[in-house]
Amino acid sequence: MASYDVIVIGSGPGGYVCAIRCAQLGLKTACVEGRDTLGGTCLNVGCIPSKALLHASHMLHEAEHNFATMGLKGKSPSVDWKQMQTYKEDTIGQNTKGIEFLFKKNKIDWLKGWGSIPAAGQVKVGDDIHTAKNIIVASGSEPSSLPGITIDEKVVVTSTGALELPKVPKHLAVIGAGVIGLELGSVYKRLGSEVTVVEYLDAVTPGMDAEVQKTFQRTLKKQGLKFIMGAAVQSVDATKTKAKVHYKLRKDDSENILDADVVLVATGRRPFTDGLGLADLGVAMSERGQIKVDAHWQTSVPGIYAIGDVIDGPMLAHKAEDEGMAAAEQVAGKLGHVNYGVIPGVIYTHPEVANVGVTEEELKEQGVPYKVGKFSFMGNGRAKANFAGDGFVKILAHKETDRILGAHIIGPAAGDLIHEICVAMEFGASAEDLALTCHAHPTYSEAVREAALACGDGAIHS
Repeated sequence: MASYDVIVIGSGPGGYVCAIRCAQLGLKTACVEGRDTLGGTCLNVGCIPSKALLHASHMLHEAEHNFATMGLKGKSPSVDWKQMQTYKEDTIGQNTKGIEFLFKKNKIDWLKGWGSIPAAGQVKVGDDIHTAKNIIVASGSEPSSLPGITIDEKVVVTSTGALELPKVPKHLAVIGAGVIGLELGSVYKRLGSEVTVVEYLDAVTPGMDAEVQKTFQRTLKKQGLKFIMGAAVQSVDATKTKAKVHYKLRKDDSENILDADVVLVATGRRPFTDGLGLADLGVAMSERGQIKVDAHWQTSVPGIYAIGDVIDGPMLAHKAEDEGMAAAEQVAGKLGHVNYGVIPGVIYTHPEVANVGVTEEELKEQGVPYKVGKFSFMGNGRAKANFAGDGFVKILAHKETDRILGAHIIGPAAGDLIHEICVAMEFGASAEDLALTCHAHPTYSEAVREAALACGDGAIHS
């Protein structure tokens, strides 16, 4: 039995960052992880491997569609799927080994195995019980499914199975037009699959700015993805090599069947708390299976905290990281803080989509007076040179104070561009502050400045 100041359960982005911050603050720290590698879903079967495949498939797209125009002549590359998988695995390995190194550097003990909490102040891993003054649950989430669907990770897959298919499917059906479905759908479309997305609602990426949703779907359609919107999936029948997706259109209740070689179920994720023993401890949970916490990330049981996907809020790696650092500060007797109003969201398709703050629809609903500054990437010199003129930057500012309330970007490097707006919002900046800041030319970031200018007298290049 070992005794610690803090034991973190889970080594995903929330857990490992939390453990490192605890160690930096002088706390004796351990982290429980049952996988063979650290990093959780994100590094092993989520964000990192999917970005590797997105990058590789985008390079293929560039070779097939844009190289010749730039004077790069020659045969387009063929897809060596096995080698692409090796590249993906190497990328995962570099990242997970990096966390192992950081654990050793910060003297964090890796308790290998699956953890449970038999009592407050105790964590059981295998047959061993360790004691801790504080326990932080960062066990993450798992894919959720729908009634009538059995996942086998071969023909009917979650994102995990979709990342390691034995071959590129001829026809991929994607259930759910959210982030995961559209990212992986984009990968396989570029690699040669026919991709059909089936979505219950009438717009892609639920909850996003409506203007972005429309532009995004139109752009993906141009890239060859097919969409069946307003469709309620009833069931999926699968054999060893094929599947039939049974769905009903909401507009007329008509029943339809979609044939596919592989079905990706991308209908969201749910908190993963199985086996932790939280119910026996009396830890309060929400109806959706999330752990309830107070403003300091403490559960209803003193000394037990929770962060990341197991609690309320967007299931994003960077949100979990912020909470991990903040919870570590709390445990160390300092003041942890997360500004939930400035957490960006990114979709890593091409073009990328990014957002921060409120949408125009939310401002209308709240009755907040606002103004919109918009700028198209077609007016951006760098974007035009790089075949990346699709999309726009949209900034929402308060009509009277000019304070930036939100921003929505669809276009090149949107996931990186959004962060200057995040920093501006963190400082309570106005659109004019952004507009008066010199931006290097020629860069994509000039589109952000132009959108800020459009909140005032008008953009220069439109």
